[in-house]
Amino acid sequence: MEQKIHQGKNVKRFREMLNIKQEALAYDLGNDWNQKKISMLEQKDVIEDNLLKQISTVLKIPVEAFQNFDEEQAINIISNTFDNCQQPASVFYNSTVNQIDQFIKLHEEKIALYERMLKEKDEMMVRLEKLINK
Repeated sequence: MEQKIHQGKNVKRFREMLNIKQEALAYDLGNDWNQKKISMLEQKDVIEDNLLKQISTVLKIPVEAFQNFDEEQAINIISNTFDNCQQPASVFYNSTVNQIDQFIKLHEEKIALYERMLKEKDEMMVRLEKLINK
């Protein structure tokens, strides 16, 4: 039995692994997106190439991951990487570690930005409270 690749489920899988909410993905994709549209997108078997490229850019995940990933492949990659410890697995591991490092760096930058935005919001609230109390 051939397992069909479901691109929408793959988008959802990677989005959840990155701990990104549908609303956040919608925001990053632009004005014509919302949470409901992301939910509908994640139910689609096939997603248009140009849209997959946009999602790939936003999530920093290669387009091929959405196009080719299925459960069986993931299990094979994981078992080959951790059980056999052969040359291809170490090559996979090293490139994965590099991608993870880049991913962590990117998300640390996003966290720093969110923290600055929260601080600015808190400062704005203090100023507003002072104005109200005058």
